[in-house]
Amino acid sequence: MTRTSLPLLLACAALAMGCSEYSVEYGAADRAESAWDTGGAASTSTASEPDDDDDGLGSEQEDDFLKLAPAVTDAYVFVANTTRGTVTRIAVPELTVVTVDVGTDPTVVTTTSDYTRAVVFNQGSDDVSIIDAETLEVRTVAVRDNLNHMVVSDDGRWAIVYHDADKPVDPDIHDDGGIQSQNEISLVDLDDGEHFPMVVGFNPNDIAFTDDSTLVAVISDAYLAVLDLTVEYPSPDLIEIAEDVLDAPAAEEVVINNEGTYAFVRQYASDDIVVVDLATFAVERVPVGSNPTDLDLTPDGEDVVIVARGSNQVAIYDAQEPLVGIPGILDLPDDEVLGSILFSPDNTQAVLFTTTTNTDHYTTWDLADDSFTVRALGKPIDSMAVTPTGESLMAFHTGDLDSADPQDSDYGKPGLSLIDLDDFRSNLLILPQEPLAYANSQTGEVGFFIMEGEDTLAMLIYEQLLYDEVALKSEPVHVGVLPGTNFAYVNQEHDLGRLTFFDPGDPLVSSDDVLETITGFELNSGIEHQDP
Repeated sequence: MTRTSLPLLLACAALAMGCSEYSVEYGAADRAESAWDTGGAASTSTASEPDDDDDGLGSEQEDDFLKLAPAVTDAYVFVANTTRGTVTRIAVPELTVVTVDVGTDPTVVTTTSDYTRAVVFNQGSDDVSIIDAETLEVRTVAVRDNLNHMVVSDDGRWAIVYHDADKPVDPDIHDDGGIQSQNEISLVDLDDGEHFPMVVGFNPNDIAFTDDSTLVAVISDAYLAVLDLTVEYPSPDLIEIAEDVLDAPAAEEVVINNEGTYAFVRQYASDDIVVVDLATFAVERVPVGSNPTDLDLTPDGEDVVIVARGSNQVAIYDAQEPLVGIPGILDLPDDEVLGSILFSPDNTQAVLFTTTTNTDHYTTWDLADDSFTVRALGKPIDSMAVTPTGESLMAFHTGDLDSADPQDSDYGKPGLSLIDLDDFRSNLLILPQEPLAYANSQTGEVGFFIMEGEDTLAMLIYEQLLYDEVALKSEPVHVGVLPGTNFAYVNQEHDLGRLTFFDPGDPLVSSDDVLETITGFELNSGIEHQDP
């Protein structure tokens, strides 16, 4: 799984009737007995040839609904207005609005963890805007041409802009043609605005910073580029991670352990993962089963867990000493296709699922006793999310790979399931259109989502598994929740800008609702009060 925001836990609605359930018990002793013997730290296991174990289902997909999501500090919300080349700052709670010019086609906006600035990547003008959150002073740093994505370190010091070949092409974003490179990245020091352009491996497709942001790893299919961010002029150290660089398997994912001592790289259709010692750059390969399709650290950072979809197993390695001892190997339920894994924030359970088949069920994993339970769904899986508390879940269902009878009234329609993680009671909602974006309140009490072509804000009330709909004046583009509150904000289609703020009060008492809309805010228009 590839992550850019808070941890997601995928789960779906367990149907009250006809739910197929069974458990596979596997304790710690069973892990050792069934584990592959790596021979300890001196192991020199050999990887299989790429693609030998490709099951033909392709990579697991995890859709990011938060495309161009507004960025939030403790006092402000920043919203990028792509078509107008501006960024709007909304002050909370007074809802005053100020707009500043940035570059052309701002496509990524984020805020630093210390809340002092917003960082914007302007794809059309090939530059990064650094905005002071208080004064709105803008510094612009030119980056390499024809890049399309940006990530920012957790400490807010560094930004990396690169070309992500997996990122969908937006036809509305200006492309001036010219020479293009798929080997370059731009590293930007956000403190002083210094730009470090550099060449890494072909097709960089995932980036991981250490927790202290002193080092960053960039994977491409054949190489892992490691950058020391404590030196005056960072430059990449390239480490070969493919046994055959002429026919390298797709390197899909990289994670770094919490101590920053090891990087773990997952390659598609390989029988192992690559383990790189970040102090010595030594490379080892450890077996994980056939066709690993997901890789993650457990929430406590203790273990690295890999889902091997081809062999229907989970491999568990110690994240601090992955080359010592033997891994834990768990067999997943028979006849299930499981390629993705997500953990609950409290590290007590996980959910396994797939987005590659027409599957209308998922599997829960109890981490206390290593038992697995298969649970039914009403529709196939498209994407999942967990509330910040980890007590409630939502599962988005695709309308394209529907396993239902074509004669059913909801055939081919998208859906959303609300699930209680304690007892797995659920509520399946059939949606009129595909979800476009969602956001959770930090309290975990409510969540919000918007849909394509629907002038509606939908509110999810997690504890009761209920929903409510709020009418908007125009089509929504983005949705977010102000920090520490249940207060939602929605950016909408309008030539001069439109923002709606919704305070649900008590979510179960509609008379408490407050709805406010700012229309034409780039002309400093006022607030319109509405009846929700």
